[in-house]
Amino acid sequence: MSINRLEISNPAYSPDNTKFVTVHSSNLQRRHDIVLYNSDAQGENLPVIILLHGVYGNAWVWMYLGGIHLAYEKVKAQLGGIDFVLAMPSDGGLYDGSAYLPLAKHANYDKWITEDVIAAVKQVQNSVSDNSRFYLSGLSMGGYGALRLGAKYPSLFSGISAHSSITKIDDMRHFVTTELTEYQCETAQESDIFYWLQQHKNQLPPIRFDCGLDDVLYQSNLDFAQKLKTLNIDAELASFSGEHSWEYWHQHVQTTFKFFANIEQTNN
Repeated sequence: MSINRLEISNPAYSPDNTKFVTVHSSNLQRRHDIVLYNSDAQGENLPVIILLHGVYGNAWVWMYLGGIHLAYEKVKAQLGGIDFVLAMPSDGGLYDGSAYLPLAKHANYDKWITEDVIAAVKQVQNSVSDNSRFYLSGLSMGGYGALRLGAKYPSLFSGISAHSSITKIDDMRHFVTTELTEYQCETAQESDIFYWLQQHKNQLPPIRFDCGLDDVLYQSNLDFAQKLKTLNIDAELASFSGEHSWEYWHQHVQTTFKFFANIEQTNN
């Protein structure tokens, strides 16, 4: 266990249906945060959606810049009340963003998500257990994290959905002034989404991804979609009007919720 300590918000003083958790992580050698929404949901083995934010962000941005709780409630009403717990972790707090990588010079932001966040959610949510299915989504740098971590650890996740994704580390230069050498891992292939897709091609969960036509990352997403075809991986790019913006993500995260709900219905 890489969690050394947990601090959990008092529901008497927290926003409705929301929980704040601080995790003391040995993978990070520091404290970092997770925001949980739909934390009051009742039941057993509820599925969990882990949502990874983009550069500059933190655990709170999905809710308080993107209104994801409102998007979720809208979809939940449309689908007749399928419950997910939404887990929104910090990326680990490196400079403008960690890219959710195991970085040689810094910390293991990969295991922060795949070990600590998953373990913490199970520990603080009575409705979540070892039998719960976990899903992974993200925007921009978080889209990169969702695609890479989902491909690297396919047995952990039942579905992957990415929005406006960085598809290679070089794309980070669109958003950060951090030298890209800071994103070096122990091996060159570690940060390569396609390396992990090829390694686990026959074990991948369902994947979807989308990007706005006016997004600076749209061409990279087109290139990514073409490479997926060469690997015969069933995941097509959905193209919509829109830019690299919270307005776009608020709208299209609703597609993510519907995608994961459909997988849940299939598995139940």
